[in-house]
Formats: sequence, C-alpha cells, structure tokens
Amino acid sequence: MRPGPGVPVPATRIHGSLVELEGVGVLLIGESGVGKSECALELVRRGHRLVADDVVEVEGTAGAEPIGRTHATLGHHIEIRGLGILSVPDLFGREAVLDSTRIGLVCRLERNAPSYDRIGIDRPRYEIGEGIGVPSVVLPAHPAGTLATLIEVAARDQDLRRGGLNAAARFDADLQREMEQRR
Repeated sequence: MRPGPGVPVPATRIHGSLVELEGVGVLLIGESGVGKSECALELVRRGHRLVADDVVEVEGTAGAEPIGRTHATLGHHIEIRGLGILSVPDLFGREAVLDSTRIGLVCRLERNAPSYDRIGIDRPRYEIGEGIGVPSVVLPAHPAGTLATLIEVAARDQDLRRGGLNAAARFDADLQREMEQRR
C-alpha cells in the first residue's frame, strides 16, 4: 500500500548528481561513467549551483517534491575522471553550492536508449521513494554532446510546466484544432 499525501517516506541515497538551476533541483542519474559529474561541473561553470555529486541524500513526504541534500562526508566535492577530486567552493566560490534543494526534475543520461521522447506532452514520473514521483526525461549522452544545454532547457521547461504552461500540449492542441478545421 502506497503512503497517502503528507506521510513521511524513509530517507534514501541515490547515485547521481544534484544541481539547482534557477529554482529547479535537477537530479542527474545514469550508469557510472555516463557523464553526470562532468555535466554538473559544466552547469556550475554556467552559474548554477551544485548540491551533491555521487551520493545524494533524499528525504520527503508522499505527494510532495522530495528534498535532496549534500552527503555529510562528501560535501561539495566532485570527482572528474582524469582530474580527480575537486572542491567546487574552492574553484567557483561558496555561491556555487547549496546544501539542499527540492528535486523538481530527474534527468536520466543514457548512451543508447531504445528511444527518446520526441513530443514531450507528458513527463513520466521517476519513483524516488514509495509515493514520491518526480517528472523525468531521458537524454542522450554522447561524446561532445551538449547535455548541460539540454538540462538547462529541461529545467526551464519544467518550471514553466509548474506554472501551467506546457508547450508540447499547446502545440498538440493547436494541431488538433487545425485538423478539425480541415475536416
């Protein structure tokens, strides 16, 4: 049985990176080596804020956006293959990090997904814990890709959706209306 709204859900740890982009907490997940940390670092370089890398502590209540926190031992360090362990506050200043943020979007980075959503009317929900589902997208991870740009756009689009503006649904409705008028 799923917990009802407002019921606390046990805390969990997720392997990924958590970045706050213009008020939207974005959890980056995917297999090891797919580029989560590199993408998080690029987002920080663009002025967004790192919450956690590698291990994200998540807690919440059913029916609400979960809160992701920095792992106490790892702090605001990030591991980049070829460079090693880096301190984000030392590199970019204290304003480049947060201790926690609400998770509003999950971006699963995949190298070879069988298919990607090409319309985007509805966002499938990624289950973080029992009763805690967060809108999610699957993004292609490939060499020399522009994942940071895609994630910035996904976060902005999610913020618009929170406010009731869904470009894909509006586009679909306009097409449906036009098809009806042609009949």
